[in-house]
Amino acid sequence: MKLLVMFIVHAIFIPCFSFDVPGKDFPLTLDYYKSTCPTVFDVVKKEMECIVKEDPRNAAILIRLHFHDCFVQGCDGSVLLDETETFQGEKKASPNINSLKGYKIVDRIKNIIESECPGVVSCADLLTISARDATILVGGPYWDVPVGRKDSKAASYELATSNIPTPEEGLISIISKFHNQGLSVEDMVALSGAHTIGKAQCRNFRSRIYGDFHVTSALNPVSETYLASLREICPASSGEGGSNVTAMDNVTPNLFDNSIYHTLMRGEGLLNSDQEMYTSMFGLQTRRIVSKYAEDQVAFFEQFSKSMVKMGNILNSESFVDGEVRRSCRFVNT
Repeated sequence: MKLLVMFIVHAIFIPCFSFDVPGKDFPLTLDYYKSTCPTVFDVVKKEMECIVKEDPRNAAILIRLHFHDCFVQGCDGSVLLDETETFQGEKKASPNINSLKGYKIVDRIKNIIESECPGVVSCADLLTISARDATILVGGPYWDVPVGRKDSKAASYELATSNIPTPEEGLISIISKFHNQGLSVEDMVALSGAHTIGKAQCRNFRSRIYGDFHVTSALNPVSETYLASLREICPASSGEGGSNVTAMDNVTPNLFDNSIYHTLMRGEGLLNSDQEMYTSMFGLQTRRIVSKYAEDQVAFFEQFSKSMVKMGNILNSESFVDGEVRRSCRFVNT
């Protein structure tokens, strides 16, 4: 597989990247469903076009859902499992309960796939493909998605609580969490660029806007106006407005571009975890990467594509031994 030159969507040129898949022993391939469900990519793409048209925020919701899935047991669909009387899932873990949505969107796509190819396409693959298509539909890059994942029969509330970076976390801790998943500092900065779309809840940025925001933004008059608007959305009292939301990129909130890195360079990052990449005393390397992506969107797009493939290739080895293709993404098959 070699680099493709361009991919055209709605008369807009979208950078298109493809990368070598690991060797023959690697369980994921680009043509895994070639004979069993050849229409899967077209079906997901068509449905995602409708879903993002209904609400552009759905793109960010699915990318985030995929990220939270892969950071716990690998990309195995465990985040999609509902809790039952005898099963503890990941949905109520602290990084997920007030952050993740999109479960009904996954159900919707899964139902369509099941009607065409029953019992063939895993929920883990469906989520991975959907995240790629979501990125494209809001202006981001295309990349090839290796498939062949199995759905796990288990989830881990504990790993969901400990593995997923939080909005108020410091840079060193976040780097460590990415490293534990086999992801580099460059992967971390690129994947964090997905915050160029989507929104955050007040409870996740309150400490930032009542903390060092005015310091990192250097008392810029324009930044002061922005900060005042954020404080209107998010009151200082922890008992008020916790679920109020605002865009993480206040310039082009529905467009996947490199604007978020310009935001960080102005010191206006909404989340502490993002702003740390540019202003932390430990962020010499991350600061340089942020500046590079702010200057060169193509470089950001290429690395984001590579990093999404790399993250998508984090696998749950147990699911390849005793995993399954769930009929419903919410429950283990019975």
